Amino acid sequence: MTVRSTSGRTPPDRVITSVADRRNTILEVIRNARRAIALSLFRCNDPQIFSELGQAAARGVQVDALITSRAKGDKSELKELWTALERTGASVHAYTDPVVKYHAKYLVADDGPAVVASFNFTRKCFERTCDALVLTHDPEVVEGLRALMAADRDRRPLPATVSPRLIIGPERARQQFTALIEQAHSSLRLIDPKLSDPDLVTLLNARHGVGLTVEVFGSKRLGNLKSHGKILLIDDRVAVVGGLALAAISLDFRREVAIVVEDPVAVAEVKELFQTIDAMPTAGRPRTPDARGLTL
Repeated sequence: MTVRSTSGRTPPDRVITSVADRRNTILEVIRNARRAIALSLFRCNDPQIFSELGQAAARGVQVDALITSRAKGDKSELKELWTALERTGASVHAYTDPVVKYHAKYLVADDGPAVVASFNFTRKCFERTCDALVLTHDPEVVEGLRALMAADRDRRPLPATVSPRLIIGPERARQQFTALIEQAHSSLRLIDPKLSDPDLVTLLNARHGVGLTVEVFGSKRLGNLKSHGKILLIDDRVAVVGGLALAAISLDFRREVAIVVEDPVAVAEVKELFQTIDAMPTAGRPRTPDARGLTL
């Protein structure tokens, strides 16, 4: 059942950027599940996550995990992930599309909440990266993520009814990001160390050319954290959080998921993240277009 606030309304979105709160937020969502967990993973090696999944399965929760079948590095890591998930009692499925690689990171418990994360469920990402997650009870997002996972598990096309709040690569990510950037009125701020797509770089330059403030934090490190998550802030009123880089491989060749956030309190958390980065004396300074535009 979708969780409701005391006023009867669906609780607002939350954005979690704090390193201290990431793991605990994920653990709490798993801990509160009563019937079903749908978990989409690229990498996971955190013992606490496996332990909480095991406890969920032991109390009768149906845990379904969808994982990538291809990743850089030692293939034994994928086998270890599969084995570790099976040991928790989860039903494990491999994403086997012959062309599209799998990089989506999300979690759905019962009929909500859902989590869309920019990070992997690894010790590194829980402790040493600049990342974020969105916690949402939006029933359309919850239903859309469940439908997406079922389609990917069974190698069916992207369901047409998936919420437009979900940016899904490769089918519609380029179109969605293009529309969001075009709709900006005053400012675009982006954390993305992999920004490289020529069309979107050209569009960012064009938006700067008509007077918008455009800032790109493209450094590999932001203060004492590794830059990992991809976060876009538009006009200080709309945010996008996920693992989807503005690079052709993410936009056009990978299963990716990001989410659009408009709740003012949640967006304010993203704005505060950018302000925190601005204040870091060791943070990489943002690139801003000059007369030649952004350079790659």
